[in-house]
Amino acid sequence: MKSRRITKARWLCLCVITFAASAWADSIGVGRFSQADVSGWQPKQFAGHTQYRLVTIDGVSALRADSQQAASGLVKKVRIDLHKTPWLTWRWRIDNRLPAADETTKQGDDYAARLYVVVDGGLFFWNTRALNYVWANSSTAGMSWPNAFAGSNAMMLALRSQADDTGTWVEERRNVREDLRQALGEDIRYIDAVAIMTDTDNNGGAVTSWYGDIRFTAE
Repeated sequence: MKSRRITKARWLCLCVITFAASAWADSIGVGRFSQADVSGWQPKQFAGHTQYRLVTIDGVSALRADSQQAASGLVKKVRIDLHKTPWLTWRWRIDNRLPAADETTKQGDDYAARLYVVVDGGLFFWNTRALNYVWANSSTAGMSWPNAFAGSNAMMLALRSQADDTGTWVEERRNVREDLRQALGEDIRYIDAVAIMTDTDNNGGAVTSWYGDIRFTAE
């Protein structure tokens, strides 16, 4: 009888471990800012320096970005299998708006908040592609256009706009596999990096924005 109880206990333990491993495989935490964890995120500077720092807001740790006539971001190299975990979830907010400008032009290519996924071209760097989810200044939510600097290799997709409130957290959930199919015209299985950027270098603005946890899930 004792031996049976031990076997049953072991079996239950194995079930718990197996379930936990399966759940972990179906959920990948890329940005664990609520845990004050910024490991793996590397700076990428284009013009000036946007300041990124962990700050507690509403009792939760989040990543604050302050940009004044600057454009730099944070990049995390992480290979994501979109056939297994295609759903990307995160939350973000902006505290003020940038001046309205034509975002299809280089002069207007500034965003209070953007999160993008990158498909690495490897040795053929010109084949590197990206999809940018942006908090737009003048474009309306749902609009998509080629980046003014990179062309169709970097597509922009407005999720938020001037119609959305400032100073309020917004939750996002996107099927990246489907969005890449729509934006780039092909079924892409793997992405190789995730990046965030708050940039104000082109039209000389200043903005504060916030980024919450970033995660890929199976559904």
